[in-house]
Amino acid sequence: MLVSVHFFEQAAGGNRHTGKVTTTSTNSGRSGGRTRAKGTPALASERREHLVRLAAELFAEKGFQATTVRNIADEAGILSGSLYHHFDSKESIVDEILSGFFNELMAANRAAVDKGGEPREVISALVRICFGTLEPHRAAITVMQNDWNYLKAQERFAYLTESEDEVEKMWVTEIKKGQKTGLFREDIDPKLTYRMIRDTIWVAVRWFQPGGRLNAKGLSDHYLKVLFDGICTH
Repeated sequence: MLVSVHFFEQAAGGNRHTGKVTTTSTNSGRSGGRTRAKGTPALASERREHLVRLAAELFAEKGFQATTVRNIADEAGILSGSLYHHFDSKESIVDEILSGFFNELMAANRAAVDKGGEPREVISALVRICFGTLEPHRAAITVMQNDWNYLKAQERFAYLTESEDEVEKMWVTEIKKGQKTGLFREDIDPKLTYRMIRDTIWVAVRWFQPGGRLNAKGLSDHYLKVLFDGICTH
C-alpha cells in the first residue's frame, strides 16, 4: 500500500475552524493575489489568507513566542489594530496554521492505514506522507518543532497531543505486526523505534532544500533504503 507524495491533492483535509485547507509553503508568496472588487467577502478572505502566510513565515523565522502582533502587522504593512479585524490573537493565527496542516496530515495517514497491506508497505507510505509535507508546509513544521511544548500545554491546542498519540498508535501497530510475521526484528522496542524514526524525519525540515539535489520522493526513497536495508553490506 503506497501513497504518493502528491497525496494532498486527494486527501480530505480541511481546516477544522474554517473548512478550508491552510498551506504554509514558503512559495505561497508575500504578494497579493488576483484583483477583486473592494470590500467583497472574497477580498476579505484573501486578505486573511495572506496574513496567515505572512505570520507562518514569521513564526518559523523568529519563533511563535518571540513574534508579536505588531511584527505581523508591520510585515503586512498595516496597523496592529487592523489585524484584529481578522484574528483575535496570534494564537488564533497559529491555530489556523497548525490545524490545517494536521487535518491534512491525519487524513492522509488514516487513508494509508485504512488501505492496508504488509507492514513494510504501510510504514513506507507513512514515511512518504511525512516527507511530502516538508516543502508545502515548511513553516508549520518548523513551528511544530520549535514551539511544540509551549503550544500543546494550552487547551485550544489539545489536538496536537491527540494527533501525536493517534499517529504513534498507527506506527506501533504496524511495527508489532511486522514483528509477529518475522518481517521486523523482535529485539527492538516498537514505541522507541517509532519515536526515533519520527524525530529524524521531522528534523529534516531544518536542512531540506526544495529544488535541491533530492525532491521529496528522492528523499523518501533514500530514507526508506537506510531504514529497511541499513548501511552495512551484510
